[in-house]
Parts: sequence; C-alpha cells; structure tokens
Amino acid sequence: MREEKTNTLIIETPEGISFSLLLAGPTTRFFAWAIDLACITAVTSTLSALLSTLGLLSRDVAMAIVILMYFSVSISYGILTEWHWRGQTLGKRLFKLRVVDEQGLRLQFSQIVIRNLLRAVDAMPFLYLVGGVSCLVTRRAQRLGDYAANTIVIRSRPSLELDIETIAAGKYNSFRDYPHLVARLRQDVPAQEAAIALQALLRREGLDPDARVALFRDIASHFRSLAAFPEEATFGLTDEQYVRNAVESLFQSRDKTSSQSELTHDRHGDIIL
Repeated sequence: MREEKTNTLIIETPEGISFSLLLAGPTTRFFAWAIDLACITAVTSTLSALLSTLGLLSRDVAMAIVILMYFSVSISYGILTEWHWRGQTLGKRLFKLRVVDEQGLRLQFSQIVIRNLLRAVDAMPFLYLVGGVSCLVTRRAQRLGDYAANTIVIRSRPSLELDIETIAAGKYNSFRDYPHLVARLRQDVPAQEAAIALQALLRREGLDPDARVALFRDIASHFRSLAAFPEEATFGLTDEQYVRNAVESLFQSRDKTSSQSELTHDRHGDIIL
C-alpha cells in the first residue's frame, strides 16, 4: 500500500490491483457528528425525563446518573449503528461517509468497539478538539480512535454505477432471476470488498494473464461462499463472468435491477412474463 499527501488513499492488492479511497475531512466528519450528537441528546433527554418523573432520587444522584447515561448512550449508539450499517451512523449515512479498515479489509466488531470507546478522549476538552487536530495532522485524517482501531473514514463514490455500465452494458445477468440470493450477497459483501472486485473488472485488461485468472478465481470463490446461486444460473460461466454478474448485482440500483428481473426464464429456457 502506498500513501499520497492528498485526500485519497491508494490501496494495492497482492495481485497488482489498486483502488482509491476518498478520505473524509474533519469538516464533513464534524457535521456528521453534529447529527449524531442530536440523536444521542434526544435519547438521553427522553431517558432523563422518564427518570425525573420518578422523583425518587436526589438532585446530585440524578445528575450523576444522567452523565453516566449520556456516556453509555453515546458509546452504544456508535457501536450499534456502525455495526448494523457497516461502518455508518445516521450522520455518516446522511453525509455519505463510512468507516472502513485502513487496509481495505472487512471491518471487525472489535475495531468498532475500540474507536467508539476512545471517543471520550477525542472529544476532549470540547467539541472533539483532540480528534479534530488529530485528523488535520495525520496523513489518513484519523482521529485517535481511528488510529488505535486501524480504521479510516471515507467518502462514498458516486461514480460506481457509471463504472458498472462500462463492464455490464448489453450483457445478460443470470443472477437477476434470483433476487433473494442477490439480496443475501448485498447483505454479506462489505463495501470495500465489492470495490476491490469492481476495480479488478475495470483493470482486467492490464493484468498478466496468469494473475488475471488467479485473481478472478479467488474473488469468485469468495462470492460463492457467501451466496450459492443454483447451477442453472452459473452453468458455463467463467470465474471472471461470475464476478461480473456478482458485482453488477451488488452495485446496480435496486429499481433498475427489479425492472430487469421482470423477465425470467423457466427450466426449459422459455421466457415467462
């Protein structure tokens, strides 16, 4: 892997495939955090109101509980949302940001826990001053929690669907006939793994023939382990064609996929409307 002094991180796979990740800057991350803070504050305020109605605790004890409650909610909010939405909180979803492993690997639950536990340090002394300074001075725009968890925050790429059109235009995708398996594939394949497969397809002509065969064999094997399409959907497909079908299914818009799935084939090859 090599780094450049820009807002882009370039990651290279052992097969010679490289893909770029657009790093999120501190300003966008701050706005996303403001949305998350509003959500956390709303939850904490609701719980505090319920607690105050009990009227069983002294003012000091109630204040201590509210502080502990805020800390617990803020940590659990980040952990639960980033795990459920694969590296995104509500604020990150709105600003199209995502937490990923800094090597492009699958984000682990332990990484999510570590980066969220260290929010208390990054937030010091106020308004995430420590975390903001860390983002400005580190080459990968990492706050301390990211640095400890080996994670980065990236911007979503809006051009993926255009890239899909260049590799799948005019080609029949047999996977569209099995929307439940496509949905499983979308659920189980992390964004960074899908991006690697897409970049492999886009740059396949520049690969050494042996490396090309080995690369697509490995990617296809991985996709097969996540969603086993029936034989009639994969018969005659090379590993590269299998990966092309899988990548198109992962990135293509759901509305477009649904409309193209209206025509399906029965076991004898007849078209059913």
